[in-house]
Amino acid sequence: MENQRKVRTVESEAMAGGRAPSTMRAVMYRRYGGPEVLEFSETARPEPKPGKVLVRLGAAGLDRGTWHLMAGEPRAVRLAIGLRAPRNPVPGIDFAGEVVAVGDGVSGFAVGDRVLGVSAGSFAEYVLADARKLVQLPKGISWEQAAALPTSGVTALQALQKAGVLGEDTRMLVTGASGGVGSFVVQLAKLRGVHVSAECSARKMEFVSSLGADIVYDRAGGGAYSRDAAYDVVVDIAGNPPVATLRRILAKDGRAVIVGGEAPGPSLTGMNRQLRAVLVSPFLRQSLSMLVSVNKRQDLAELVELMSAGKLESKIDKIFRLGQAREAMEYLVAGGVCGKVVLVP
Repeated sequence: MENQRKVRTVESEAMAGGRAPSTMRAVMYRRYGGPEVLEFSETARPEPKPGKVLVRLGAAGLDRGTWHLMAGEPRAVRLAIGLRAPRNPVPGIDFAGEVVAVGDGVSGFAVGDRVLGVSAGSFAEYVLADARKLVQLPKGISWEQAAALPTSGVTALQALQKAGVLGEDTRMLVTGASGGVGSFVVQLAKLRGVHVSAECSARKMEFVSSLGADIVYDRAGGGAYSRDAAYDVVVDIAGNPPVATLRRILAKDGRAVIVGGEAPGPSLTGMNRQLRAVLVSPFLRQSLSMLVSVNKRQDLAELVELMSAGKLESKIDKIFRLGQAREAMEYLVAGGVCGKVVLVP
């Protein structure tokens, strides 16, 4: 009865009077492709289901993962989301917002709660999310800061977990340090006392320095890979250096964590380099691994706690309206983003 009562009181007076909106505005795509496939139109508003929470959007985060789903690349991803066209026409993964209804069997959340988390279809005025993938959002953290955190922040945290024991004696290189994941990796590594070298394009070096990196290399001309080094840890984010190049800058017993990868052109899996690294690793003193991040609620809760304490920040480059999703995606793909891009209603 408690859950049913929550559903009936959603949207305050509007819901009580039976006038709750049956439709909503959402970003949609009905075929795979570039930003041009994105449209802003009207669709049915989801209804609370058992185990689900309906959230009114405060902000949604944009990342490369959303781009991959929109483009249907690498091709293997279409096995999960639709071979010929996306089964869920609303893109987006990360979001933050206010709970407006809860379904049967949900505990720990109530109408009016501020939450953040992940759910397919977050680029919409309302998001239907699995309660098990949500975290309470403390006051003092904005919708935009929260929405930028889940996927990129959790990926960064898990990359450092995979890297093993870290401390003041650890010398780490972070490539792709100016992006969403990279900006969190640098901050989280510095919280552990790690000496961080970072690599990015020349125009982003000042931004990466502001994250706390001790040394920042210009990616042009080979960047950090063109220098003699012996890093204890390399976190390679969305790069594409050959495995041999990666090994060359590692200490004899160093560890490399490959996070994503942007192979040029269409690809079946997009993971050829990562798989080669994993296959050769058992025969080496060095450890080469790839990260396939999983959105774990406990990891997200840990990051929210750090953010609430003022120890971690979502570095937001630019904020767009939902209706500007195409422009936001074009901005992301152009490669000039420092940190995160966020959408708001």
